[in-house]
Amino acid sequence: MNRQIYVNLPIRDMERSKAFFAALGFSFNPQFSNEQGACMVVADNIFVMLLVESFFGTFTNKPVADAARSTEVLVCLSCASREEVDDLVRKAVAAGGTAPMPTQDHGFMYGHGFTDLDGHMWELSYMDAAAVPPQ
Repeated sequence: MNRQIYVNLPIRDMERSKAFFAALGFSFNPQFSNEQGACMVVADNIFVMLLVESFFGTFTNKPVADAARSTEVLVCLSCASREEVDDLVRKAVAAGGTAPMPTQDHGFMYGHGFTDLDGHMWELSYMDAAAVPPQ
């Protein structure tokens, strides 16, 4: 069995969040989406459940973090190239997100990221395995 991963993120405005991530090229599985949650397809076995804060709160007995004020998770997504990293950051900023951290270039590993409309931090990284220094 291939494992799947579902990252659950609290959001404030469903339509606004869906429009933001659609602008980055992500799609949504309508079978698992409604007004309380949307299943964003990242890859064949990776999904992000965008859950309206009140609904998200039903899955935990802890307070829901305000991602605009504190970091509750760093979501890191691998990319196929440096260009894809830069392109996704550009799209995120154009759709209303921010890019608060500088680009990091370590030669074999290249990364940048963005903060979405609800303050969740998304890291994007490209690694050239052939360029990794030998140990």
